[in-house]
Amino acid sequence: MPPASTGASTVTVGAPAQPVPLTSAAAVVSGASVTATAPVTATAPADARLEPGHPGYRRMSFGLFAAGVATFALLYSTQALLPSVSASFDATAGQASWTVSAATGALALAVLPLSALSERFGRRQMMTASLTIAVTIGMLVPFAPSLGTLIALRAIQGAALAGLPASAMAFLAEEVRPKALVAAIGLFVAGNSIGGMSGRILTGWVAQAWGWRVSLGAVGLLAVGCAVAFHLLMPRARHFVPGSLNPKALARTVGGHLADPLLRRLFLIGGLFMTVFGAVYTAIGYRLVAAPFNLPQGVVGSIFLVYLVGTVSSAAAGRLVGRLGRRGALYLAVSTTAAGLLLSLADRLAAVLLGLVLITAGFFAGHAVASSSVSRTATTGRAQASALYQSAYYLGSSVGGTLGAVAFHAGGWTGTAGLGLLAVAGVVSVTLYGSRCARIERKAHPQHAGMAVAR
Repeated sequence: MPPASTGASTVTVGAPAQPVPLTSAAAVVSGASVTATAPVTATAPADARLEPGHPGYRRMSFGLFAAGVATFALLYSTQALLPSVSASFDATAGQASWTVSAATGALALAVLPLSALSERFGRRQMMTASLTIAVTIGMLVPFAPSLGTLIALRAIQGAALAGLPASAMAFLAEEVRPKALVAAIGLFVAGNSIGGMSGRILTGWVAQAWGWRVSLGAVGLLAVGCAVAFHLLMPRARHFVPGSLNPKALARTVGGHLADPLLRRLFLIGGLFMTVFGAVYTAIGYRLVAAPFNLPQGVVGSIFLVYLVGTVSSAAAGRLVGRLGRRGALYLAVSTTAAGLLLSLADRLAAVLLGLVLITAGFFAGHAVASSSVSRTATTGRAQASALYQSAYYLGSSVGGTLGAVAFHAGGWTGTAGLGLLAVAGVVSVTLYGSRCARIERKAHPQHAGMAVAR
């Protein structure tokens, strides 16, 4: 399968690819950022990697699924409650939106350093520590006495959760056979969608009966259960060897990724997709509780059942890539998202719901394709490449959430949808530019045509 989705044919990171003997299994993921401590072969034997049908693969899938549920349930726990939070603290939509944006913004800033720590202490250990700290903060959040305190706790929680996404992607890149990588990442993303859905539905109905503080406590208990399931199910890493941290080498690896035009495009695509998603789901609650819909909090929370569509579309991303190629799958995802935004402009509830379904399906499919493309494109330093993608992704969520709320306050839902369409146009522009670069590269180097990205 071609290594990426949107750009030039090279899969080199920073410098021309050449065979380099690796000294540790960790180096397959960390590149130059660590110094290995034990010699092993350059790549793990193909038959030693996990694949569908293997008992370890099933345990890993369920464990990461549980981690994904906890991550999104905690990370977006206040999103469906924003109208109630606004009323409780007498805050505007833009001010209340920081209870979401602070968490996603802190995650974006912390994901790279925590992914580097995972090179030393291990992927599984980092994910376990992140879940434990985030769950502990989750049990404190309901007692926040002020909006400022709530935002601060959410920022700490987001920073703690940063140890999960990139570590999970790196774990999969090391432990799963390459042909099964897109499907495995799709299952993790599916867990994200289930977590986002269940957390919002739970908070909506509990808040309607007992208030937003109790609903946040319920999400915390859900996350506790997921953390326990992760600890019991997740197999130990078999292809990871810890290394010593090397800040200068880490900086070189990150610089190499940022110098790669294909990776830069993938990072930008992830951020733009998440800008749409963050804007839509931050503002939708304010729209639905107001005229002409006037829906109660519990029903607004149930709107997030459309996340089930995201579960299906992310899990199906591998099949889409197989049929359409990576760029084709991205074009389909972005077209679906744009159609949903346009439909959501109608003042009929059925049209709004269908629009949310299309937005959600397009977003999760696009995210699964882009994130798996990063893992396949970065031939070295995959943990850092995944971390940079996650930084862009959650920065997009933070920016989209805040700007989406501000746009809604200024221009209603038309303003929020307009912001989303601008971000969609950005994805199209980046993808078209990547296609042009690929054509130019094929003409200039026809002998490398077989390496072209995403036919």
